[in-house]
Formats: sequence, C-alpha cells, structure tokens
Amino acid sequence: MRVVGWSDDPSGSHGSPAASPLARRGPGAVPGAGCIEVGWRLAREAWGLGYATEAAKAALAVAFDELRLDEVNSITAVLNAPSLAVMVRLGMTLSDECEHPRIAAGSPLSPHVRYLLARPEH
Repeated sequence: MRVVGWSDDPSGSHGSPAASPLARRGPGAVPGAGCIEVGWRLAREAWGLGYATEAAKAALAVAFDELRLDEVNSITAVLNAPSLAVMVRLGMTLSDECEHPRIAAGSPLSPHVRYLLARPEH
C-alpha cells in the first residue's frame, strides 16, 4: 500500500498502485494527474481479508493528519469491483470516468474511474 510520491517503485507499470499515469500531467493523462493517490496491490492470497482497507486507512491518516493534504485520489479499472468496494468503504466518492491512456482502446481494462476523499473536518 502506498501513496504516489511515497513510492520507490520506478516501474510505472499498469496495475501498480503507484503507477506513473496518475503522476503524468498534460494531454492524455488520466483525471487527477499530478495529485496524490492512495492505492493497494496485494498478493492473491491476501485478497478479501481487509488488508487493503486497513492499510489505506493508515495511509489516509498520514495524508490528512500529518501532511495536511486537502484531498486524496484513487483510480482503478471499472471492472475492478474489489478495489471499488475498498474506495466506497473508505468514504471516497466518484469524481471522474475516463479511458486509461496507457491501455489499448477497446480493452475491457481501459474504462477507469477516479474516486476522491476530502480531508475530514475535525
């Protein structure tokens, strides 16, 4: 679990929670390019055990309480129901829909959504 900007993963491969497309700005970038993203990538045997939600909550606490960020993004493929469910459990709301610029047009993985969570008022 990591937040873009905290990652040391330079691969930029699609599917990584710190993939470069969200950090890439300009034409052809996904909505929220250049913003901070929370994401998760777990081994299959860890799916469905609550680890993504637990780790994301911890990262969001750092993002909001320590870094005082105004909002945090998360992006995933529309067909990724488990990640969408995590975003909803975190209290994130749908912000944008797009075709991912680094995935072939027409691929079932191309439609993506971006969810946002604003810093809670304490």
